[in-house]
Amino acid sequence: MLLDEILSGLPDARELVRVLVRLLGAMLLGAIAGVQREKAGKPAGLRTHMLVSMGSCLFVLVPIQIGMPVADVSRIIQGVATGIGFVGAGAILKNGGEREIHGLTTAAGIWTTAAVGVAVGIGGFAVAVIGMLLAYFVLAALLRIENRISLDRLPQERGST
Repeated sequence: MLLDEILSGLPDARELVRVLVRLLGAMLLGAIAGVQREKAGKPAGLRTHMLVSMGSCLFVLVPIQIGMPVADVSRIIQGVATGIGFVGAGAILKNGGEREIHGLTTAAGIWTTAAVGVAVGIGGFAVAVIGMLLAYFVLAALLRIENRISLDRLPQERGST
C-alpha cells in the first residue's frame, strides 16, 4: 500500500527510468556550471548549481507526469524563471562607496542553470546540453579573456593616477 502511494505517479518501470534519467541528467548538467564556479572560488558552486538544475527539472517534470495542460506548465516555467531571480538577487552584492557590483555572473549562472533544468524536465535534453556547454564556455573561456583584458588595462590605470 505504501509502495503503491510512492509510485502512484509512475505507471510502469519505463516511466520510472525516464524520470530518473531526466533528474540525473539535470543534476549532471548543473554540475558542469557548478564545477567551474567551484574552481573560481565562488560561493554558489557545485551543490548549488546541481540543486537548482534538478529542482527546476522537478518543477516541470511532475506537472507533465500528472498530465497537466501545456498552458499550465508554461505558467510554472514562468514562476521558476521569476523565482530563481530572487535566488540570484541574493548572490549580488554592491560595495558601499564603490561603483563595483559583485555576483552578477553568479546570478546569471544560477538563472541559466535553472533554464537548463527546465529544458531537461520538458524533454529537451539536447538543447539543455548545448545551452550548458555554451554557458560553460562563457564562464570558463571568457573568464580567461576577461582576465587578460583586465591585466592589460592595469598598468595604464596605475600611470594615470
